[in-house]
Amino acid sequence: MLDNPPKADIILDRDGVINLDSDAYVKSADEWIPIESSIHAIANLHKAGHRLFIATNQSGLGRGYFTLADLNAMHEKMLNLIHQAGGRITGIAFCPHTPTDQCDCRKPKPGLLKSLANQHDISLSTAIVIGDSLRDLQAATAVASKALLVLTGKGTKTLQDNPNLPYPIFENLYDASQNILT
Repeated sequence: MLDNPPKADIILDRDGVINLDSDAYVKSADEWIPIESSIHAIANLHKAGHRLFIATNQSGLGRGYFTLADLNAMHEKMLNLIHQAGGRITGIAFCPHTPTDQCDCRKPKPGLLKSLANQHDISLSTAIVIGDSLRDLQAATAVASKALLVLTGKGTKTLQDNPNLPYPIFENLYDASQNILT
């Protein structure tokens, strides 16, 4: 069982945690396919009083693979599904830059998490960050948040490449949410 405050702020990565990931990038609302159990996990966490946020690298914008309108359509689809399940996302932060841009917001740098914290009065030292890649976990560690790895998306590869990770590991967001809720 995790030793967290009863109502933690929870920051989720998007691709591979909430929706299916793609090595060819998720480029449209049609390509944005939810992980059904993740939608239910978000709803359950929200109903229990947790605030949920999303911090996501979206270098497909900087690479020209999709437009801001496409990204907004993906997020609208996601938010509608979460709302229909009884959940709510309080805020979304995204990095549109490519790795070569050397920005401060692209995970593993903590800029997205700090931005969400500033905008929504999140105490990062008590927040939980859930991701499927090492860079999600590193961003969480950089701001002293509790990091959880899920094995969906790139999670299995992340664990294979880093077998001694010091983070709790869960099959998926639903399993992580059950642990948080108990």
